[in-house]
Amino acid sequence: MSTPSDATAVPEDAPATEQRTAAVIYNPVKVHLPTLKRTVNRYQREAGWAETKWFATSEEDPGGGMAREALEAGADVIAAAGGDGTVRAVAEVVHGSDAVLALLPSGTGNLLARNIPAPIDDLGASAHTIFHGEDRPIDFGTVGVERKDGSREQFGFLVMAGLGLDARMLANTNDDLKKKVGWLAYVDSLVRSLRDASAFEFRYRLDGESNRSVRAHSLIVGNCGMLQAGATLLPDAEIDDGVFDIVVMRPRGFFGWFRIAARMLWENAILRSVRRSALGKTEIGKRIVTKAREERPLRYLRGEEFTARLERPDEFEIDGDPVGEVVAFRARIDPGGLTVRVAGPEDQTRATRRRTPRS
Repeated sequence: MSTPSDATAVPEDAPATEQRTAAVIYNPVKVHLPTLKRTVNRYQREAGWAETKWFATSEEDPGGGMAREALEAGADVIAAAGGDGTVRAVAEVVHGSDAVLALLPSGTGNLLARNIPAPIDDLGASAHTIFHGEDRPIDFGTVGVERKDGSREQFGFLVMAGLGLDARMLANTNDDLKKKVGWLAYVDSLVRSLRDASAFEFRYRLDGESNRSVRAHSLIVGNCGMLQAGATLLPDAEIDDGVFDIVVMRPRGFFGWFRIAARMLWENAILRSVRRSALGKTEIGKRIVTKAREERPLRYLRGEEFTARLERPDEFEIDGDPVGEVVAFRARIDPGGLTVRVAGPEDQTRATRRRTPRS
């Protein structure tokens, strides 16, 4: 994260006219704490808020316990400073409370920040948003998983959950390589996972309809559609539309995988633009989007509740974190169930100004 370039000094004794309180839950491995504290405290004093509360995550607790402490301490806004795992752990606790989630992106993926979207490489803009941003309700997903031994666990998720190739890839990712080269470590893992890209069989039910049987290589239930490096997995996904977007990958041979890669890296972004444009409202635009959805390697579904049971255990991932093998899962969506602090007009103007090259 970069240090804000416009860090004007603010008096230490600026009056706290509105005693609202923010808390920052940070992963000490992901952040440079002195810079983070200095930047956040600057905007806290500028806004006249009470002293910010700080909580460090640990290997045993990625943020849930700290989020509960922050709520008990009366925090109005709880900011997650870390990767997708930290954000998810904090969001699970903030969900259903009166507090608001804020983001200080510090990880490899930063998937929620990319989909809102929120500043990723501008610490000043992210910290400013905690105290001056606007509140936006977004959908929140819950997923219950069943293990091979019959035990069950419940998770929350913000971006996507799934199994198959993507979950195997995450399980095979070298953590040391990830620390050195970031998201490029997933490329190495993907190549190794493709060697064992065997299909799996499962039965699923969508919104209470009858069960269907499918053979696929990956199954993903998403609340958002964008990944790293500009890849778009789910072109119709919106973070606040009240439904999941589901994709079933079932390629045939190398060409099938090539088509999936082309869709994710290029075509899906075009389809998303078409759907959001005036062309997308016309019959021609609708036919273009519908025709693209019918392509054999990818099958798209939409709904509020999705249940799947596998023929054999397979790796499962939630918001980019592997959670082990499962034999079944049920995903449900809570429309508008989580409130997130997003950039207001001032921060959006600042971001645009930074992206515009000087003449």
